[in-house]
Amino acid sequence: MSITATSPGADAGHIESAAAQAERLVPLLAERAAEADEADRFVAENYALLKEAGLVEAGVPRELGGGGAGIRDLAEMLRLLAHGCSSTALAFSMHTHQVAVPAFRWRHQQATAVEPLLRRVAAERIILLSSGGSDWIGGSGTAEKVEGGYRVSGRKVFSSGSPAGDLLMTGAVLHGEEGDSVIHFAAPMKAPEIRVLDTWRALGMRGTGSHEIAIEDLFIPEAGVSVKRRAGEWHPLFQIIATIAFPLIYAAYLGVAERAGELALAMAARKPPSEDRLALAGRMETSLRAARLAHRWMVEAAERNAPSAETVNDVMTGKAILAEHAIRAAELSMELGGGESFLRSNGLERLFRDIQGARFHPLQSGPQARYAGAMALGLPVSRIF
Repeated sequence: MSITATSPGADAGHIESAAAQAERLVPLLAERAAEADEADRFVAENYALLKEAGLVEAGVPRELGGGGAGIRDLAEMLRLLAHGCSSTALAFSMHTHQVAVPAFRWRHQQATAVEPLLRRVAAERIILLSSGGSDWIGGSGTAEKVEGGYRVSGRKVFSSGSPAGDLLMTGAVLHGEEGDSVIHFAAPMKAPEIRVLDTWRALGMRGTGSHEIAIEDLFIPEAGVSVKRRAGEWHPLFQIIATIAFPLIYAAYLGVAERAGELALAMAARKPPSEDRLALAGRMETSLRAARLAHRWMVEAAERNAPSAETVNDVMTGKAILAEHAIRAAELSMELGGGESFLRSNGLERLFRDIQGARFHPLQSGPQARYAGAMALGLPVSRIF
């Protein structure tokens, strides 16, 4: 089946939304989901579909050649993709937020320095990788100052989509007499100093290609450094990232929980009704409703277009609520489905495994609770991450 993307230059009234295009892909993604999971195989064919459908550039402003999708439409796109393939949605959320962050900076902060990157995404459909698993507030890897720039080395774990990546949006720690700092830069994945290590063997989300990336003595010119910040504390850039990225990433997990619920209801409908099944279905639906409400809260916080410590708190509180209830909904879906939900052939146990990933993105439960508590008590949060 061929997917035809709507031209970003078409009349605005005739541009199909990113979510509508994603919905058309769901059956195709679903056909391959089990195979990718069973073989620990990256969903490369699905990335080809995403490119063909124009979803790679969906978040690029229309003025720069993209689809001009906002946070809400991008989140809906990812939620729907997860109904077809969890791994595709989660891996693609990493590219999507790496586009949405510079798009926000271009539109709301007049950051013209990000324009060439956004134009490349639109024109060439390059894939951006996130090394968020390694490069949270503390940073990782090492940078050594040399003439004209830096020499960088390190290992970047959980780099979802790495087999398809063109640019790794990452950083490295520079040790100095006045304390450590972190430099941020885009590393070309085709550079000989960069290797993707075949390490992704996981409980769930097996098709995300979240391999470890090794960087060995890569030269980054001074002009290639986009941001330099103090290590180990929140920076305004990370307030933007946290506010924008997590409504997108967790849209994928919401979609996984919803799909698990759909399968469980279909299984239950084939059996005689009972009071216990009614109760299980009701509890599952209640958890799903809580997850949806939490996600709506996250999206609304991002749509204020004013990232701050407060929006980080709102998004991360929503994330914690969504994760708890999405995981609980998946657990209840297994119970509602009964013994057949334990069989791999029905797909429900795969979704149950996939949803467990919602536990592990920052802020994890401990730091999130401490951040929320410090905010409530009017205490500093700059080093809580």
